[in-house]
Amino acid sequence: MTLTTLDLNSDIIGDIGTQLLAEALQHDTTLTTIKVTQNKIGEVGGQHLGNALQHNSTLTTLDLDNNQLGAAGTRYLCDALQHNTTLTVLNLDNNNIGDFGAQYLGDALRENKALTSLKLSINEIGNDGAKHLGDALRHNTTLTTLNLSTNQIEAVGAAHLGKALQHNTALTTLNLDSNQIGDMGARHFADALRHNTTLTTISLECNDIEDDAAQYLADALQHNTTLTTLKLESNGIGEVTAQHLADALRHNTTLTTLSLYNERIGNVGAQHLADALRHNTSLTTLNVGGNEIGDVGTQHLADALWHNSTLTTINLASNEIKAVGAQYLADALRHNSTLTTLELYRNEIGAAGARYLGDALQHNSTLTTLSLENNEIEEETMNKINELVKRNERRRKL
Repeated sequence: MTLTTLDLNSDIIGDIGTQLLAEALQHDTTLTTIKVTQNKIGEVGGQHLGNALQHNSTLTTLDLDNNQLGAAGTRYLCDALQHNTTLTVLNLDNNNIGDFGAQYLGDALRENKALTSLKLSINEIGNDGAKHLGDALRHNTTLTTLNLSTNQIEAVGAAHLGKALQHNTALTTLNLDSNQIGDMGARHFADALRHNTTLTTISLECNDIEDDAAQYLADALQHNTTLTTLKLESNGIGEVTAQHLADALRHNTTLTTLSLYNERIGNVGAQHLADALRHNTSLTTLNVGGNEIGDVGTQHLADALWHNSTLTTINLASNEIKAVGAQYLADALRHNSTLTTLELYRNEIGAAGARYLGDALQHNSTLTTLSLENNEIEEETMNKINELVKRNERRRKL
């Protein structure tokens, strides 16, 4: 049997072990994937791997997550990337590469024509590093996925990346979760979305984005025709942005996933989104968990489910929903025939609310996932509900 994947995760091979691996790679013609995460590989190990990539012509995926390459070790890999024509996926998460490492990667991306996915989360990359990567994106025509989550990118860095997106025609997925782009950074990406025609997924979770800026992102959706996924979890978004997003959803026909988990849209924001769902025909996943929408907001969304025929997943977890809210949802489930996943964990539904949902499931045949953990529901009632959900799942597989 030919070996195509080598997994040495957490084996602590260090630089010496990496040298032996790299020497083998220079002659190997079968391996396509190597995973060496958490192995204390440093600058010297990076040099050995860089040398190997100069000669190897079969490896397509290299996972170096959670090592100690630093900027110096990254530079050796980048030198190789300027010549390597087969590596398509590179994971450098958590390697302390910093702005200098990002600069080396930016230089490599200007020349490289093979890499399609680059992961750089948890690397202390700041505005300077974002500038170098942004400059590279203006010229690169092959990279489709870039993960820069949990770095130190602020509004200035976001400006460089946003401007790059106005010219780039290859990138489809950009993850900037847990940075500090703030309101100004969000505006830069909103401007980019008005012009970019290739990006399909953008994630800006945990970025200190408030209503004033988030509404610009919402307004951009009225013009953008390619974005399918927008994630804005754990920012400072309230009912004002929810209204702008709802207005956009009335016209937008491409967005399929919208995540607003852990915001503060409340029952008024839920009403705005519910009104939009009556008309929208593209959204399939809506996450509004952790938004204090309560029973009133739940009623609005439940009413929308009577009319909406495209939404398949809705997350209403941690929303202070009680038995009354569960009853509204149960009534909707008797009529809705498209929803397959309903997340209701960490609410206050209780025994009465659970009975409403259980009765509805006697008639509903499409819901295959119902999460009710932490709702003070008796085990016997929960078992009955789970059995009805499993029945639907079995029917769907037939």
